[in-house]
Order: sequence, then structure tokens, then C-alpha cells
Amino acid sequence: MTSSTFGLGETFVEASALPSLAIVIPAYNEEDTIRACVLAALGQTIPADEIIVVDNKSTDATSSILAKLQSDFPDAPLRVLRQDKAQGISPTRNMGFDAVTADIIGRIDSDSVLEPNWVEETKKVFLDTSVDAATGPVIYYDLPLRRYMAKADDNARRAISKLVKKYQFLFGTNMALRRSAWETVRHDICLDADLHMFEDIDLSVHLFDEGFRIVYAPTMVTGMSARRMDDSPKDFLAYVKRFDTTYTHHGLRTRALRIPQWAYLSVYPLVKSLRWGMKIRENINL
Repeated sequence: MTSSTFGLGETFVEASALPSLAIVIPAYNEEDTIRACVLAALGQTIPADEIIVVDNKSTDATSSILAKLQSDFPDAPLRVLRQDKAQGISPTRNMGFDAVTADIIGRIDSDSVLEPNWVEETKKVFLDTSVDAATGPVIYYDLPLRRYMAKADDNARRAISKLVKKYQFLFGTNMALRRSAWETVRHDICLDADLHMFEDIDLSVHLFDEGFRIVYAPTMVTGMSARRMDDSPKDFLAYVKRFDTTYTHHGLRTRALRIPQWAYLSVYPLVKSLRWGMKIRENINL
């Protein structure tokens, strides 16, 4: 096995035979996380063919941090786009997806920290020509008990994937799809200017309606922040209610689709308390 070949089950694949892949990162006021996010995207066992960060009207230091990264890594395939027409994740994501020329569009959040082999593993997933889109598990890097939480996340996503047989949903923090699939559904996507829906679920439904296959890929692993759990109970409940809004918009009434919503609500008190305890310990150690 050489540096240009990679294991896939019991076979080996030439790197040149793998599909090309772009990583799209929407960003809005992410000065605390964007540098680590981009550095992880740059530090892959197989380089991404494109890394596209779309800055959506950031007013903090996000843009200057990105400019510094471009200066520090002049040979990297790093592009920064500015999306100033509308505030929101959907139009920002769409601009990034539309700019991709690679075969596969990877999508992560600006607080994601990819595992070093994410590009390699994602490319391997798409060697299966029946796969049109894929999503993977996450590691909450700012929680205690990371190994336990990562295993719990993977087990939960595997279980949900089996229970929700008809619809397989992408997770925006860690997902990828074929550019050809995106181009098919591009003009049917809901823009959701008022941020009432989950844009990743909306995309998933449109892909399903066009007959595309979405899979859960446990080898596609990324780190993410659990900062959402810092929300007040009222704000968190409003966030979770986006499931209802998205399902209602698409006329989805299958009871199994409520499982992710119930899961979020059930883990919120525990994870919030873990975050709270960790912050107390950090303050004591200052």
C-alpha cells in the first residue's frame, strides 16, 4: 500500500480513481471557530479539491481571519465568497453549492472540526454509485465524556436511520451529496427567509422526492460544538419546533419522523448541565 492507494474493505483504490470533493462552509460571525474549522479542512489525509467559505454579512473578525488563512496558505484550494444579498443559512449554502465544480459537495458548519480522514472516507462512500448523498456522526468537542458521547451519537443515528425507513435526513453539520443531485433539486429548494425550517431536512426531502438515495455513513466523522445547548429552554424549544414547521410544510406525518425531535428534547437537560459544569470548572481553573 502506497501513499496513492487507500483501503476500501478488502480492496485498494488509487487516489486518482476517487471522485473530486469540495467542502462548503457557510459562516456568519464565527470569529471564535472559523480558523479551527478551516485548518481542519486543510489538514486532511487526502486534500479536498475545493474549500469554499461563504461569509454571510459577518460584522466581526470572520472576514479578516479568512483573509489571513488565505495569505498563510496561498497554495491551498481555499476560496472565500461574500453573500450579502440575504441573511440566512439557505441562500448562503446555496451560493457555496452553486460555486462547486467538484463531483461531490461536502457541507459542514463553521464550528465543525473535521476528523483528519473525513475527505478520504467521504470520497470512498461515493465510490458506490448508488449513493447520492450521505451524512455521518459527530463528536462534541466541547463536552466532557467525549468518547462516550461520540458512541452515543453514532448509535442514536444508526437507530434513527433504521427506524425512519422511508426518509433518510442529512445533518447539515456533516453531510455530502453529488453535485449532479444538487443541480437536479436546486430550483425546488425552499429559501425559508424567516428561518422557520431546517434547511438540511428540506434539502433531504427534495432529494428523496426526486428518487435520490441518502445513506448514513459512520466513517464520515466530524467534531462539532454543543453550543446550541447553551440556549435558554424557551429558545431551544423554538429551535426544535423547526422540525414541526419543516414537516408540515412538506406534508410529512409519519410518527417515526418525530424521533429526532424527541431525542433533542430528551438530551437537552443533561447536555446543558454538562456544559454548565464544564464552564464552572474552567472558571475555577483560571
